[in-house]
Amino acid sequence: MNKIGIVAGQDLRDMFSAASAWLEKSSADIDALNVFPVPDGDTGTNMMLTMRSTMEEAFRAPDHSASGVAHAMAKGALMGARGNSGVILSQMWRGLAQGLDGKDTISAADMAKALQESAIVAYKGVSNPVEGTMLTVMKDAAREAKKQTEQGQDDIIGLMEATVTAAGESVARTPRLLKALKDAGVVDAGGQGIYVLLDGVLRFLKGETENMRLRKPQMIVSDMPLTAPLPQVTGVQEVPFGYCTEFLLKGEKMDPEVLRKRLESKGESLIVVGDENAVRIHIHTLDPGNIIHMASKLGTLHQVSIRNMDEQHQDFLEMQKERMPTTDTAVIAVASGDGLVDVFGSLGAAGVIPGGQTMNPSTKDILQAVEAAPSENVIILPNNKNIITTAAQVESLTQKKIKVVPSRTIPQGVVALLAFDYEADFNANADIMEKALSTVRTIEVTRAVRATKINGMSIKKHQPIGLLDDELVATGEDDMDVISTILGKIDLDNAEVITIYYGADTLTGSAEEVSASITEQYPSVQVELIKGNQPHYNYILSVE
Repeated sequence: MNKIGIVAGQDLRDMFSAASAWLEKSSADIDALNVFPVPDGDTGTNMMLTMRSTMEEAFRAPDHSASGVAHAMAKGALMGARGNSGVILSQMWRGLAQGLDGKDTISAADMAKALQESAIVAYKGVSNPVEGTMLTVMKDAAREAKKQTEQGQDDIIGLMEATVTAAGESVARTPRLLKALKDAGVVDAGGQGIYVLLDGVLRFLKGETENMRLRKPQMIVSDMPLTAPLPQVTGVQEVPFGYCTEFLLKGEKMDPEVLRKRLESKGESLIVVGDENAVRIHIHTLDPGNIIHMASKLGTLHQVSIRNMDEQHQDFLEMQKERMPTTDTAVIAVASGDGLVDVFGSLGAAGVIPGGQTMNPSTKDILQAVEAAPSENVIILPNNKNIITTAAQVESLTQKKIKVVPSRTIPQGVVALLAFDYEADFNANADIMEKALSTVRTIEVTRAVRATKINGMSIKKHQPIGLLDDELVATGEDDMDVISTILGKIDLDNAEVITIYYGADTLTGSAEEVSASITEQYPSVQVELIKGNQPHYNYILSVE
């Protein structure tokens, strides 16, 4: 992979333009993550519109230096900020501009410093910062960027790869920091937006703009185990939410800090940012008229928005009703590794039980997941031959109806879940999913824990070995050698897709080399690479 040591100002503009387009692709998905009454019910849309204004100003900037572009971005973001998330995002770009002040070009160290400034300035802009939000995600990403440069990282792509990974992990942790997210079983919407933007920057730097046009950003799921409760869609909120009030105040010799102090007692979720000529104000208040009246004495008001959050809350409840599953069946899967958990979550699993090879869940673990599932009909995907019998014991311990689809591997579990038909009933779905198991071949590559002789093979301790559909069939000098041997044993004439899930102990670079090698050997087959992060197995391959 190519390395990038320096980024010019126009490259800075273009990479954030690509990131903005990347965010736009997932704005609706990010909106759907909102957990009311967490402010800003249309987070994805607000961040997208803020980025549009950001980039419009960046493209108008006469100064094409890194500093000039960054300051133009900060100005555009402030002038066009929408909602709570948009205002915070504008402060991140303000911090970015401060970190790049006076820079013609950007090095990896410059980028790390700018990201740190982004986090610092964003925190300062919020009256009462809350952890488990987009603030936390940017802080964690910036911390990793700093760590990378301290370890001598001078490649901007390498820096951003580590930064994006840290951002994704931070997003997955947000439910552990914010109870509202934990209760709803979702991650923070603003944090997801920050992850998507940083991921868009990375993809641009890696030259993946064509692929970005054909794909959508990854949605991070919570790293908390088992099933999260569905959002409550009934009940009456006794305390009014009030009005989300925001506007741009233009004047002369204004002091944002003085304004902040005057407004602190007049509402919640207060953000006051800007300079002596323009100040962006966001506040949740029961009396927006009082806020507007006070501000109008200080300058001219622009982009005034007053939204009734009680009406928004009712709209949110109706939206949640519409989004509730139309099927009466929940699917529970067993998997280990946050990447694999993400895969099953994204495909519609109601819950994922941590477990797999050498760490089989108990009957109690599976029973707890079944009882937590939001349905009286539950299909269990064991995804391991040693867990099938354990899963079957649950039927006699619960009042719910249980079906165990005997998936013996992760790829079998994935194809079974893909076969799930939302229009079919419980029994029909169990049959459909079980029939799908035979449509996939599974390759697993691991290391021998001891020397042995088996199936006519002499195996050394720690030597790479490979299993095909649970049967040991190959050994070799390295992982690719084993994979090639096993692929040679499979009739790939009708194969369409090979999906590679690489493990926790496998380097991304090594996995990319394996992917490239398979693509070269089998050019007619689509090869997909996913970080499964599973233990024990360096690679799990699905051949469909």
